[in-house]
Amino acid sequence: MSASPARLRLAANVRRQRRLLRLSQEELGDRAGIHRTYIGEIEREGANVTVDHMQKLADALEVDVSRLLSAD
Repeated sequence: MSASPARLRLAANVRRQRRLLRLSQEELGDRAGIHRTYIGEIEREGANVTVDHMQKLADALEVDVSRLLSAD
């Protein structure tokens, strides 16, 4: 089964913002309090991310949580 459109957008937006901030997956994980392997799973569209984890990612990436699901 393929990933949902929301999961695809989340993965792309996390990856894009992480790269804009020039963070490794490990650095993002440290900032967010999330293990680096889970960050990789999110970026590979494999994780079904909870709202709590989305908020941690948004805070660590310095964006509003809505930006992580944005289609632009």
